[in-house]
Amino acid sequence: MADKNRLVLAYSGGLDTSVAISYLKERTGKDVVAVSLDVGQGGESLETIKERALACGAVEAYVVDARDEFANEYCMKALKANAMYEGVYPLVSAISRPLISKHLVRAAHQFGADTISHGCTGKGNDQVRFEVSIASIDPTLKAISPIRDLSLTRDVEIAFAKEHELPIVQTEKSPFSIDQNVWGRAIETGFLEDPWNAPTKDCYSYTDDPAFPPVEDEVVIEFKQGVPVKIDGRDVTPLQAIEEMNRRAGAQGIGRIDLIEDRLVGIKSRELYEAPGAVALITAHQELENCCLEREQHRIKRDIDKRWAELVYDAQWFSPATQSLNAFIEDTQKYVNGEIRMTLHGGRAVVTGRRSDSSLYDYNLATYDSGDSFDQKSSNGFIDIYGLPSRVAAARDVKFGNGIEVPSNTVE
Repeated sequence: MADKNRLVLAYSGGLDTSVAISYLKERTGKDVVAVSLDVGQGGESLETIKERALACGAVEAYVVDARDEFANEYCMKALKANAMYEGVYPLVSAISRPLISKHLVRAAHQFGADTISHGCTGKGNDQVRFEVSIASIDPTLKAISPIRDLSLTRDVEIAFAKEHELPIVQTEKSPFSIDQNVWGRAIETGFLEDPWNAPTKDCYSYTDDPAFPPVEDEVVIEFKQGVPVKIDGRDVTPLQAIEEMNRRAGAQGIGRIDLIEDRLVGIKSRELYEAPGAVALITAHQELENCCLEREQHRIKRDIDKRWAELVYDAQWFSPATQSLNAFIEDTQKYVNGEIRMTLHGGRAVVTGRRSDSSLYDYNLATYDSGDSFDQKSSNGFIDIYGLPSRVAAARDVKFGNGIEVPSNTVE
């Protein structure tokens, strides 16, 4: 049974959410349960974050290492869907919010809270992702944001922390707003808000400068039903595959993205992303699909991949539409088995080899050399039937004087 005197807070361990613990208690009269997840963002340990939450006034602290869960159930779905919002962004933040929301709801049930709080502003996508995800799992829970709803600005936070002697070490504020996990890193605000300003070196952390790469790195990735299972012959879990490709592709400057992005809330935003592992793995996965998916299935899937990315970006991870697309995508992965060889160098992941027992590529059909098994005489009838609608339409156009004009050659 929900307790009207408790709320759950998505807690990162930083200034914003540390201040929010006491601030929310004062403003709402509710005891705060802090929830923290490790989704591969690095930084402080969960134990350190838990201790800080309790020291800042949380009555309970719910912490969980969700890295494998995130890689297995969220990143791999994005990989199978070749998810690239607006063709370039591999959904770094968008796929972590449903997982965090699931644990926020779980904690609310475990500790009897009736309200969930997050630290999003009123201009971003994440407020929608959290609250729609929470409502999709348990529509009886309420959701609030202290920054959006309670005027918790940074100057208010600092003054509140000093007044209440909260155990928070103040550091120089980064000029950027950063969200990161094992799938990638998102960087925005500061001087990047002027789209004419070029990114500077301090924007990047997951990738090295692609203009000065080390020697090229050749990698062989083996997939089973669309999931990477081996790298250079060594067994890997999804998490290990992402981490290794982050390291190797990141060293080559692969996965840097700079775009003007259409946000869900209706504004355009300048965003930088680093997603070396995601970009390299999606590149390899797409090429294996080129070999293994039947033509019409492949054409439909490319359309569905685009819609999947848009739906997930737009806070629809748990929606019936996304679940239906998941079923189609999962079915397409049945024969996406095999190896892709890639060269990583200077900001590019280039496929140089493909090998699959379930490939639809048939050398005997494709070759122009002796041994060709394709009956070329069959093409005459094929073209005749295939071109029939065009010929009939063209004859009608000529009849009514609307035929395609062909300029005559004039020699002077």
